[in-house]
Amino acid sequence: MPNTTAKLTWCKARIGEDMNWWINEISDPIHWEIDGLGIIDPRQFQHLLDLLEPLNEYGLQTDLVEEAFYAFGIDEIQDDKSVLLKLVPDNILDCEDPLFALPDVLDEEKGPYADLLDHITKLRIKMLNDLIDFAQKLTVEELEEEIRESQNGDYLEGRATHYFTELTTILEYVPEGFELDDDEESTPKSEDEALEKDLADVDAGTDTEETLVADETMKWDEEEDEEETEYEEHTTPPDEVPPAEEETKK
Repeated sequence: MPNTTAKLTWCKARIGEDMNWWINEISDPIHWEIDGLGIIDPRQFQHLLDLLEPLNEYGLQTDLVEEAFYAFGIDEIQDDKSVLLKLVPDNILDCEDPLFALPDVLDEEKGPYADLLDHITKLRIKMLNDLIDFAQKLTVEELEEEIRESQNGDYLEGRATHYFTELTTILEYVPEGFELDDDEESTPKSEDEALEKDLADVDAGTDTEETLVADETMKWDEEEDEEETEYEEHTTPPDEVPPAEEETKK
């Protein structure tokens, strides 16, 4: 959890028309400018954790995630539909209770949240270069340019960029014209062609299972006939003269 100031103990938030939560009152208005100050709700934060998970194998530092946010729990729902949130000392990554996450943006350039943005940007680029065969390696600058364009678009339209949007822009970024492979494995084309050939060789009017049963039955009958013949040959008395030979002797 980030270092808290003595004055930051609670805040009030309301859901906006964009379905994001925005702070409209805070216990420390001196250090926190509430104009355009968003807060990430529990559902959004869980989604961010899901997006962060693939970055674990590329060196994600979870302590940076923890330090980048102040954790707030719901204390009361106000009459005006705003929610009173109280600061909690819990580790936002370990707590099972639904918590709101307020990014630590007191220092927008060198603070914990800025460090997290820099960290996940580098890891996202590293992951994309590993998974996609680019003609030239993707760079951090290209992703940062994408973020700036998105934020400039919001500014020109007179709205603030919510922190959830900022984070998902990074964690879901894929260059135009490319896409990540789906997790679902498909049957290779060569196997499909072999399967079609096998099916073409099967007589449509013959049940494969019945054919196999018939073949095994016939083989069993042949084995029985051979065994009976062999048995008769070995059980015929040696001194017994066949009828045809006896008539010849007479």
